[in-house]
Parts: sequence; C-alpha cells; structure tokens
Amino acid sequence: MRKVERYPVEGPNALWQVYSTVSRAKAVRNFVFIQLARYCPSLPLKNWIYRRILGMKVGEHTAFALMVMVDVFFPERIAVGHNSIIGYNTTILTHEYLIREYRIGGVNIGSNVMIGANSTILPGVTIGDHAVVAAGSLVHKDVPAHAFVGGNPMREIKRDAASASSARDGRD
Repeated sequence: MRKVERYPVEGPNALWQVYSTVSRAKAVRNFVFIQLARYCPSLPLKNWIYRRILGMKVGEHTAFALMVMVDVFFPERIAVGHNSIIGYNTTILTHEYLIREYRIGGVNIGSNVMIGANSTILPGVTIGDHAVVAAGSLVHKDVPAHAFVGGNPMREIKRDAASASSARDGRD
C-alpha cells in the first residue's frame, strides 16, 4: 500500500476545495517555474529550479528530461537520488483529489534509477536504487531496488538477483 495521508472532505468533490489545502499564490508560482523547467535545455539550471525554488531534493547528476511534469501543489515532497534519469514527459504526483477525500504522499526515487518516458508516478511511492521503470508505466506501488518493472498496472518484469544480493550484503 502506498504511504499517503488521507483527508476526508464534506460537500462537493475534493478538487473544489483545493485552495483550502494550498494557496493560490503557491500554485501559480510553482506552475510558472515548473513550466520553465519543463522546457529548459540546461540540466544544472533545471535542477537549480527544482532544488532552490520548488524545494525538491535532487541528487548530483540527476537528469530530468524535456517535459517532465512534477507536482504543482506539493513538489517539496519529491526526492530523487544521485545519477538518476527521469524520462521524457513523465509525471510525478504527490497529491490526489478524489470525490470524498484528498491524499498527499511523498515520492522517493533512489539513486541510479531509470524512469522511462511517459511514465506516471503516484503519491506515496518509493522506487529503490538501481531500479528501471519501463516507458509508459503507471507506478502505483513501491518498486524494490534493482527491479525492472513496467506496464499498467505495473508489475515486476525482472530482478537482478546478483545485484540485489550484493546490496543486501552491503557491497553495493
């Protein structure tokens, strides 16, 4: 199960109450800087925007491809390790507004992770070190370290047993 905080709402669906959970000014500010980062060709500048302006934790040499869409309302709940690649047009969400509740949860992506193009990562998910997520995947649950996952719904395709055992032994 994903690690999310659940908040029930009264009245119309939760999205109608979005600005009671996040200020309009924060949403507009984040939207503007996310759009700049989505089209920015400079990886250092893009990572600077994510770290300094949006409050994300982004490791050294991590690369966000063109058109990556990070959560507009709670980008500070996203952490990505070192030397990871987030593929073209991937969406990373830390919120879900539903009919009777909204949910908020962090997204933790490990180091040396490859996220394929057009993937969607839902709130409350952890992706372990050295994992690979195939293009077009819906990441709706945690991904173990060294796993290769893909699809919708996502499933484990393969796991590198030698790498996984060395990680357990502390030799990684």
